[in-house]
Amino acid sequence: MAEPIRVVVTGAAGQIAYSLLYQLAKGDVFGDQQPLSLHLLDIEPMMGVLNGVVMELQDCALPLLREVIPTADPAVAFKDVDAAFLVGAMPRKEGMERKDLLAANVKIFKAQGQALDQHAKKTVKVLVVGNPANTNSLICSKYAPSIPPANFSAMTRLDQNRAQAQIANRLGVPVNNVSKVTIWGNHSSTQFPDVANATVVTANGETKSVKDAINDQAWLNGDFISTVQKRGAAVIAARKLSSAMSAAKAAADHMKDWWNGTSAESWVSMAVFSDGSYNTPVGIMYSFPVRCSKGQWEIVQGLTIDEFAREKLDLTSKELIEEREEALAVCQD
Repeated sequence: MAEPIRVVVTGAAGQIAYSLLYQLAKGDVFGDQQPLSLHLLDIEPMMGVLNGVVMELQDCALPLLREVIPTADPAVAFKDVDAAFLVGAMPRKEGMERKDLLAANVKIFKAQGQALDQHAKKTVKVLVVGNPANTNSLICSKYAPSIPPANFSAMTRLDQNRAQAQIANRLGVPVNNVSKVTIWGNHSSTQFPDVANATVVTANGETKSVKDAINDQAWLNGDFISTVQKRGAAVIAARKLSSAMSAAKAAADHMKDWWNGTSAESWVSMAVFSDGSYNTPVGIMYSFPVRCSKGQWEIVQGLTIDEFAREKLDLTSKELIEEREEALAVCQD
């Protein structure tokens, strides 16, 4: 069996982590032959709760889990880690705009970037889940200059999963029959869920474009997009808490594909540093369609962007530039 890898989860006493940690320790992400040590970081007042989580992990009797290290010290949490799930952030509450979160969370991710820079392996893969995820990831990378920018990403897989589920439900097919759905831009209400290249295996076994299978462009350009864009707020309104189980599943999906690779025929959505592809601004953390191989991601090129899509891509770009400027100003305060 392989040597254990070290995986850190921040906000480890929180709701998302509670669903995520079992998936990690069971082998759903890094494989059923990959032992691991879990580093669990949270703030000092949460240490009592975190010790309860540690007890539960022990009581799961999971053979791949070799060690659990609960801590409030970033130096301990990030020491020699191979993968990082940055989940911990000030939570969004009902009626709160994501921009309201920016100032408080930027400071958290600046500090975590500095800790990663000092203590983590230089090959670490960093997935930012805590919102506003795209800009938090950008700031985290900025303060970890010794780690390649390509090793940082933000999660838009939850949006992709939501979009695929909406299509599958509409057509009455299993969700894995739907592929090549793309999320462009920010993990916010300006994101663009795009089915222009998406395909589906229909109930009678025929492979069709999603557009042809749905055969309702008004729904695809209207309610479908707005439902995906506002799903997080809808969950908060219903549960009085933000998405947790689905967010944990999406984080696991994101890292699994990044670590192990995607299929050559399809792609997944990840927010990564823009290189200017599809006329997006260079240097913002932007969600693209990507393929992964040998631990590296590559933006899928050559997709057609029509006028409707162009407007959506530019709108979310504008928001990300605004967030970046705001975040950099907070860092200098």
